Formats: sequence, structure tokens, C-alpha cells
Amino acid sequence: MGPELEPGLGDVSAPARLADPGEGISREELALATRNHGLPLEALRYDVTPPGLHYVLTHYDIPETDAARWRLRVGGLVREPLSLDLDALRSLPALTVRVTMECAGNGRALLSPRPVSQPWLVEAVGTADWTGVPLRSLLAAAEVGAEAVEAVFTGSDHGIERGVEQDYRRSLPLGVATGADPPVLVAYAMNGGPLPPQHGHPLRLVVPGWYGMAHVKWLREITLTDSPFTGFQQAQAYRLRQTAADPGEPVTRIAPRALLTPPGFPDFMSRTRVVRPGPVRVAGRAWSGHGPVTAVEVSADGGRTWSDAVLGTSDGDHPWAWRRWHHVWTAVPGRHLLTARATDAQGGTQPLDQPWNRGGFANNLVQRVAVVCVDDAGPA
Repeated sequence: MGPELEPGLGDVSAPARLADPGEGISREELALATRNHGLPLEALRYDVTPPGLHYVLTHYDIPETDAARWRLRVGGLVREPLSLDLDALRSLPALTVRVTMECAGNGRALLSPRPVSQPWLVEAVGTADWTGVPLRSLLAAAEVGAEAVEAVFTGSDHGIERGVEQDYRRSLPLGVATGADPPVLVAYAMNGGPLPPQHGHPLRLVVPGWYGMAHVKWLREITLTDSPFTGFQQAQAYRLRQTAADPGEPVTRIAPRALLTPPGFPDFMSRTRVVRPGPVRVAGRAWSGHGPVTAVEVSADGGRTWSDAVLGTSDGDHPWAWRRWHHVWTAVPGRHLLTARATDAQGGTQPLDQPWNRGGFANNLVQRVAVVCVDDAGPA
């Protein structure tokens, strides 16, 4: 905890605020939205998202970093503490993993009542090839003590949330941190190049299948502990709560989701899509942190009737990345509401009604895309 804070900076005991009925996006939320950005949905066409199009959420500031002087320290309950510079890390056996990463708050702005925070619609996602050292290799070299139960990860971004001055910190259970499937990475490259500043240069954590809050950026320290971590980002934030007094369940793995690459062309302000009559190829991506997506269904009437989409070939080399799907829809003049929903190998599927919680987390409500079909004579 830092020094005593000025009034108005919040209180750790205060729950996340809900917007009042009819309350619009505030200036503060708009400022968050201009700092952070989602994936333009037409970029779903790329198997691997270009770094500048991948979603970004930065809690505080992008810190100033000097790669030449950067060191990663591994300590706490270990027999052989480590202090490694980037050259040392790059000299170790490396692994590249294609991972779809999604913000835990994706879809928050669509909820009612709306949690007041970064106002995501559905675009807080991206897929990249991350290269780095398997975390289990570093922990094996450090010889983790038998009493350790968690690994705590500290980033260099520093700020205040609800009155708590803090570095950004998150933890993983030791079984996840040392697991081989999925392999957690200490990554130093994205899509074959150095990490961009907004994506954690020079080091970040990558946890396949988990929401983005677990992928600590600007990683500088790993500490093994004999008790669960109770820092703000673990015990206060990223909890599924129905009421302010509810201790909540932790946010962990990504719920199944399908997104459509918007068909046709858009109206500038409303983003309503315009298509011509006849066969229209509707396509997109689907993913889940609970195993592979096994089905995607498409509706052109807002979810009253459904048709099976064709899934792209499952790629065993990239089990933690999104999967292609497509469907041919015969458009007729008029207004339509396209919807897609994914189902994963564990039977999880997307709901048609909002799965509400106070933080707006893990909301995998189906996407709805307004489409107008017009003939050559003009708008319907």
C-alpha cells in the first residue's frame, strides 16, 4: 500500500459502480476507450492478428522500459533464485504458441445495468504467435520448494484502483504454472518480432485459455508462495459477483464465443451492414478456453431459428487459437439480425440472454449484427 490518498480516489471496500438507469458513457470511460482499443471485426479474416490490430488493455501507463537492463527475477520459495537478462532468456529452449487472447470484460458495455469501467462491446480479442521460454522450465531451474502453492507475477505498470496503490500483480496455481498443456510462456516475441510496448515489451506472461487479466505484461518478477495471493487484482478485481457483498468466484478460463466478420459494407455511424439479395457468405471465428469449439450455429432472425455453420479444419498445432467457420445465407430485401453461437467440447455454449455480474466479466452473450438487404434500386 502506498501513501494516504487524496479524497475521491476510491476505497478498496467500495464495490465496482453500476451505471444509473439511462446514464451514458462518462468522460472518464471515454478516456479509457481512447487509450485501449479492440479488434476491428473485419480483421477476423487474419489467422494471426497483426500486432497493431490486436486488442489492447493497459490498466495504468505503458511503463518506460530498457531492454538492455531488464532482468527477470524468480524468487520466494525456491532453492535456486534466478536473475536473468534477456540474452539469458533467449539462450534457453524456446516455444512458439498461437493463442487467442480475450479481455475478461469483453461485452461489458452491452450489459444492463452497465458496470462502469472500460466500455468494451465485443471486439476485445486477438490471436498472436507468442514466442518465449516455457514457465515450467524456469521454475524447474529455480527448484520450487515443496511448500509452494502459487506463483505470483509482478509487472512494472503502477497505479491506483479503488484507493489501492499497486504494481499490477496476478497469480496462478502452481499446477497451472508448471503445466505442459497448456504451456504458460514467459514471452519476448509476438508474431516473430519483439513485443511492442503496448503488449508488454520486453517480457510478458502468456497463459493459453485464460482471460487477458492473467497475461501479466512488463513482467519483472515471479515469486513462489505458500498461500494464495490476496492482492487487489486477485482478491478484489476479476471476481464474478452478483451483489456488492458477494465474495464472488474468480475469473479464469475463457467462455466459448463466436464472432462474425461483418458481411457487406457498413453505414458509417450505426455500423449497420448493407448486403445485396442472394447468397451471402457469413463467416467468422470461434474459440473457448475449455477445449476446442465443436459447433457453431448461425441465425438470421435474431435467434429464433438456427442453421449449422461449417467449421474449418481443426488445427492440432494450434489448440489454443480460434477456429474458422462459415455459412451461406440467402439474403432477401429487408432488415435482418444475424447471430452466431459457439459450443465447445465440454458442452458449454453461448447464452441468448445476458449472463450478468457486477464487473461485467466473462460475458459471452451472443453477438447480434444488424443487416439491411437492399436491391440495386436503393434502400429497403
